[in-house]
Formats: sequence, structure tokens, C-alpha cells
Amino acid sequence: MTAPPLVGCAELIARHDAFLLDAYGVLVHEAGPLPGAVEFIHALHRAKRPFCVLTNDAARCAEAHARRLETMGIAVPAHCIVTSASLLGAHFRAHGLEGRACAVLGPADTLREAQAAGARIVPPDQDFEVLVLGDESGYALLECLDAALSVIFRRVARGLPVHLVLPNPDLVYPAGDQFFGFTAGSLAGMVERALAQRHPKRPNLRFVPLGKPHGAIFSEGLRRTATSAARAVMIGDTLETDVRGANAAGVASVLVTTGVSVPDWAEVPDADRPSALLRGLEGGLP
Repeated sequence: MTAPPLVGCAELIARHDAFLLDAYGVLVHEAGPLPGAVEFIHALHRAKRPFCVLTNDAARCAEAHARRLETMGIAVPAHCIVTSASLLGAHFRAHGLEGRACAVLGPADTLREAQAAGARIVPPDQDFEVLVLGDESGYALLECLDAALSVIFRRVARGLPVHLVLPNPDLVYPAGDQFFGFTAGSLAGMVERALAQRHPKRPNLRFVPLGKPHGAIFSEGLRRTATSAARAVMIGDTLETDVRGANAAGVASVLVTTGVSVPDWAEVPDADRPSALLRGLEGGLP
């Protein structure tokens, strides 16, 4: 199967009424803005195209993301940013988790999002019913993971419930030019493998993912842009999250070719196939 067609920024802006944008790999990496990101956001403002950044990063709240982008010259107000951690409130309400003892692995913003969702925060070495694996930073990783795993083992052995929540299901993220890092999704995979070995008869001991490619974050982005799925486009750099999630939500998907995914198009399933390819945000702007 051949690669999807290449498209330019000006053509996308003319074709679509609203934009959903990935952050890492499209607008920024850990070291700063990506080429063309500042100009592309300016072009969306000039064209009066509503947009929303959908990020699986659960380490920063929307306000912190907006401040960081502002330092790079990228004008994105906080209400135009949906983080995976901001979905905790709806998840806690849907599953009746408010007030339950909850261990949170992540930095201060992740803890604040969990508290706002109604979590009763306890340290990971104390008995908890809910574990939010928010990020790989902000805590003593190995010690806290060991402690949390031990609590989970003890609860399962006693027949007590455990609810595992994973705001960010990404496995890796682009930390710089040709430099990548692990994220919380990789850590969750480690925990799940350990649980499967210890409790092979409990296959349901898995994390509930909230961020892309799952539908809630796309629904929230469409709500904030006041746009139907058929009139919007998602620009991302990862097939398994950005493209798959957009396709499932009925949103046109565009893959930036300079990010995480380097596809062999003969092997890419239809669910992960983007509508078009974009070499980057620089150049060709209206």
C-alpha cells in the first residue's frame, strides 16, 4: 500500500474549520519549539480557525503548558489545552472513585489534578484503592513503583479492589532532535507484566488509559472548538495515538513525518492510516 498524500499547511487551513493539535512532536519537543510552530499558530489565529492542543502529558496542568508555550512564542491560551490528567475528574465521577484512597505517581500538577477529581491522596507505600500513574518524573521512580506494586499485590491477595488509572498511555516521547524518552505508558506495561506473573488468573488487572487514542480527549477537544468531527482535523506525530484516536472519532488525521512514527505503509492497518502526511509546520503558510 502506498503512502498517504502529502499536504501543506495552507491547504489544511483552507480545508478544515477547526484543528486538534498534538504538542510534543508537532509544536514542541523538550528542548523548545519545532520549526514553523510559532508561525502556524499565528496563521490559525489570523484565519480565525479554532484550535485545541490535545496532550497526553499529565505532568503539567493546562495553565503550566500555556505558560511554557508562551515562553517559546507560541500563543495558546490555557482553555485551548486539554491534558490527559484533566480527564481524571470525569473518570472518577463515572466510577465512583471520589474520596477513595489514591496514590499518585507524578509531579505536583498531577497530584493537584487528582485532588481536584476528588482523590484522597495517600503515599504509595500506604494502602490505597486507586493508583494514578501520571508520569515518570516528580518522585523517586523505582522506590515508589516498588512500593505501589507491593500494595497492589497485597490487596489482590486479600480480594480487595484496585483501580489502576493511566492518564498518559504513550510509551515514548520526542525529547529532542533524534532523542527520545520513556513515558508513563511504558511504566504501566511493566506493572501489568508483573501483575500478570503474580496473579495469572486475574487478567483484568490492567490500567484504564484516558489520553489519546481514547475517545474522551477527542470529545473534549471538539467540545471546546465547538466543531463537529467532520469539520475538524487532528495533526499528530504518532500513528497509535494521534491518528488512531482521530480516525475512531471520525476526525480527519494528518501525520507529521518528523516525529515518533516512521511507518512502513505496507504494514499499517486501516485504523492507523492518516488522511494525509505533513513534512512539518514550516513553510507554505497563508
